[in-house]
Amino acid sequence: MLVLLPPSEGKAEARSRTALRLDALSLPGLNEAREAVLSEVVALCAEQPERAREVLGLSLGQRDEVVRDAELRTAPVRPAGEIYTGVLYDALGLSTLSTAAKRRATRSLLIFSGLWGAVRIKDPIPAYRLSGGVKLPGLGSLAGHWREPLGRTLPEVAGGGMVLDLRSTAYAAMWRPSGELAERTATVRVLQSRIVAGVEKRSVVSHFNKATKGRLVRELLEAGAAPRDPAALAQALKELGYAVESAPPERAGAPWRLDVVVTEL
Repeated sequence: MLVLLPPSEGKAEARSRTALRLDALSLPGLNEAREAVLSEVVALCAEQPERAREVLGLSLGQRDEVVRDAELRTAPVRPAGEIYTGVLYDALGLSTLSTAAKRRATRSLLIFSGLWGAVRIKDPIPAYRLSGGVKLPGLGSLAGHWREPLGRTLPEVAGGGMVLDLRSTAYAAMWRPSGELAERTATVRVLQSRIVAGVEKRSVVSHFNKATKGRLVRELLEAGAAPRDPAALAQALKELGYAVESAPPERAGAPWRLDVVVTEL
C-alpha cells in the first residue's frame, strides 16, 4: 500500500554538515522538475526578496523564510520524516514507531511537496517554505508544473497495490490517480458525530482531521496491515477500532471515499 501524505507548513531545522543533493533523493525521474522549481525559488528569493515574500504568501514578519529559501542549495539537510512537523506528523510519531513499522513507513509513505514533488521519509532535504498552492512568476502554478512528471512516475511506484490518499486539496491537485489505479485508491474524510437534542449531527473537522489521519496511519503501520483494495482497507480500520463508512464510487475510474466517524477529538 502506498500512502500519500501532505507536507507541513512547519519544518524542523537541520544541523548536519551535508548540503542538498538532488541525486540523493528518491524518484529520480522528478529531478529535472525539482531543479526547475529550486532554481526559480532560489533566484527569486536572492534577487527579489520582497516580491518573493508576496509570491510565497508570507507576512512581513516571515522575511526570514525568504532568506532561508535563498540559501536552499547550501542549507543543511536531514531526513524528510524529521523535517516535517505539525499535527499530522506529531500524531504519526515516526521516531517512536517499532522497528518493523519504521521499515513499513520507509517503503510505503510518500510526502508531497511544492518544491520536491514527492519524497520518501528518509530523503535528505533542507527546511524550506513553498506551499503547493503557489504560482511562480516563471513556472506558473506548481500544481500544473508537477502534474506531468508525477503522472509519469507515480503509477510505477504504486505498482499493483492500493493507494491511501491523505493529501490536502493543494497537493491532491498535483497528481490524481486515474483509470484502474484510481479504483484502487481511497481518500479519507474525518467526520465528528455529536448528539444534539437527541439527533446525530455530523461535521467535517479540520485541525483534528490531521491528528486522526496521523494516528490512523500509525496504527496501520504498527499492525502490519497490507490491504489490496479500499474495501479491505475499510475492514482493516474497523478491526483497529475505527468507525468507518465506505461505498464503491458511483462511476468507473474514480477513487473510493472512506468516512471515519469520531465522537471525541
